[in-house]
Amino acid sequence: MEFLSSLGRGFMSSDAIWMWAILAAQIVSIAITIERSIALYMNRKDNQKNLAKLLGEDIRTGNLEKALKRSEALGKSEPLGVVAAAGLQAAIDMGGKEEIQLKMDEVLLEENTRVEKRIGFLAMFANVATLLGLLGTITGLIHSFAGIANANPAEKATILSNGISLAMNTTAYGLIVAVPALIMYAVLQNRATRLTDDLNKAALNLFIQLSYNYESVPAKKKSTRA
Repeated sequence: MEFLSSLGRGFMSSDAIWMWAILAAQIVSIAITIERSIALYMNRKDNQKNLAKLLGEDIRTGNLEKALKRSEALGKSEPLGVVAAAGLQAAIDMGGKEEIQLKMDEVLLEENTRVEKRIGFLAMFANVATLLGLLGTITGLIHSFAGIANANPAEKATILSNGISLAMNTTAYGLIVAVPALIMYAVLQNRATRLTDDLNKAALNLFIQLSYNYESVPAKKKSTRA
């Protein structure tokens, strides 16, 4: 309780600007953590490989139109649906393997970027909070030593101890903000890696099936020209 009271006094000190700056970093980091947690744990699931098997059944039978409709429906909630739709549309338009791969890679890159966005800011705000805490402590110590220069010798010890106590609040508060932010950065980054790996493997599986189970793409071009 004394520690919390000391932090509260830190917001009222002459160097309170650093405490408020750290508080701003904490609010932003909490907002990012909540938003990314909802996006990666509630709105996204690592089930893309299972969905690839579902689409693969239509591809193996050569029913690309059905697979395209299914992937477009999946694309409203699953990223694989958007990637698959791009590859299937290229195949229906009589594109070759390279065109199918390029179309899928383009959309895949965009979907992977959405998964990882804003996570890196957690590490940045953790470092900013730590540095702001150190900066606040240093400036507080400077003010404390400057304040005792003309003070009564009997009061110097009390003034110095109180000043150092308040100055150390910024370092403590900076670490309080930094540690959870770094932990959540590691947790969310691990989750994002799992989701991107799952999506990449599912997209590769679909590309292989489009390449080898739909050999009629080049032949379709020849027949059209004939």
